[in-house]
Amino acid sequence: MARYVGCLSRSMGRARDGPLRASALSLWRGKSSSSSFLHPVPEEDTTPRGRPSVELRNDWTVEEVGRLYHTPLLELVFNAAAVHRECHDPKQVQKCTLLSVKTGGCPEDCKYCSQSSKWSKSTGTKATPLMQVEEVLENARRAKEAGSTRFCLGAAWRGTSQVGPRQFDRVLRMIEGVNDLGMECCATLGLCSREDAHKLKQAGLTAYNHNLDTSKEHYETIISTRKYSDRLKTLQNIRDAGISVCCGGILGLGETEDDRISLLHTLATLPSHPESVPVNSLVPVDGTPLAAKLQEANTQRG
Repeated sequence: MARYVGCLSRSMGRARDGPLRASALSLWRGKSSSSSFLHPVPEEDTTPRGRPSVELRNDWTVEEVGRLYHTPLLELVFNAAAVHRECHDPKQVQKCTLLSVKTGGCPEDCKYCSQSSKWSKSTGTKATPLMQVEEVLENARRAKEAGSTRFCLGAAWRGTSQVGPRQFDRVLRMIEGVNDLGMECCATLGLCSREDAHKLKQAGLTAYNHNLDTSKEHYETIISTRKYSDRLKTLQNIRDAGISVCCGGILGLGETEDDRISLLHTLATLPSHPESVPVNSLVPVDGTPLAAKLQEANTQRG
């Protein structure tokens, strides 16, 4: 009987037929399987090199994702490597550099985040103004000299519509300047409207990061100032503008295994899978509500 394994992974390489951070929920199977979206190419296959045989699925059930989630670790690692090698050159790695162009002062109440203005007094995070274009480009030049081919801009905003047009226009000029250096550019700017997504595309943005953080069931215990549907709408706006989507979550938010499975299911059933799926492990920041909650829970267990 063939064994199946799903891998939700962020590839740091390039696809053999061009730049790609493929990271959909991928399934490897043996020849006897009847349900997957990646088939190992048989020896007699005449598909030209550089055109991996991949079939993507968006109709996963929660039960299927649950079975994949509980796959034994070493089997998961083995088959994830097979998927990666089928789709990418395993010898290639892309170096990226991330710069916070606007730190602190965010009006959202994400209970894990030190950037929130809601608990800036207890975290000690001071809000800074949006950086100037030339200062950002100088950082990008140094990143390129150090070997990075992608430069990422992060701003502690609720979203692009939260700030005035002059600040957003400044970010657009940053993106154009990074492109002029011959580098890819990505950004994480919070919620993004359809109109602003198209402006980002016109400026030359390569990818946009907007994580779902956790399952839709657990989401309201972590954030109350926006809805899960708001995040999904931003992902749709970014996709519709033709920008690559970077979307994943955070482990360690007090979620259950069912919450993790639900998050994976949401990602796997999006109209188009994210090209990149970051899976982060929470490092609790002193002064945030979640850090205090986790510390209290650990004390009670101890």
